[in-house]
Amino acid sequence: MKKVIFALATTAAAIALPAAAHAQAYAGVSGGYHELSVDDDFEDDEDFDGLDTNDGGFIYGVFAGYDVPTTSGFFVGAEGNFHFGDGPIDNEYGLNARLGVADAGGAKYYARAGYQWVDIDPNGIFDTDLPDDAFDGIDTTTGDFLVGAGVEYPLGTNTFLRANVDTVGFDTVRGTAGLGVRF
Repeated sequence: MKKVIFALATTAAAIALPAAAHAQAYAGVSGGYHELSVDDDFEDDEDFDGLDTNDGGFIYGVFAGYDVPTTSGFFVGAEGNFHFGDGPIDNEYGLNARLGVADAGGAKYYARAGYQWVDIDPNGIFDTDLPDDAFDGIDTTTGDFLVGAGVEYPLGTNTFLRANVDTVGFDTVRGTAGLGVRF
């Protein structure tokens, strides 16, 4: 996992350094819904017959990154995010690279790929209220590759609205919307 993060960071730095003077930093707030699809994991297991699971939750947090314009309106970038969650999600965080195109009006359309970690709340999945120490010694954080697409629409010179749809490990669906500012 550390090798993946190092590889992403090294690649982003190698792309960004020659054009660092033109890099466009940004940050913002976002919220959305992350469907974990854990129902499928328990559906066919007789040990869990009759047990209801809650496999999705709202997320809200922050994102920050930078984009480097290339030729003909294209750009490359890197971004990080951190979100708190409810229900089955305690929090989640990740890094991704972006590749996209900006139109003449300033809107950006992009694909993104990276790695996302999700810290699961077992009480939230099973709608139980077990003591916190019931899960001692159990690693409740899982991670996998994130792949997605998004769009950003300018609201003014430095602000924008955005929407993203992602999947983590091709097992989950995660949709977010946000408000950002460019520096």
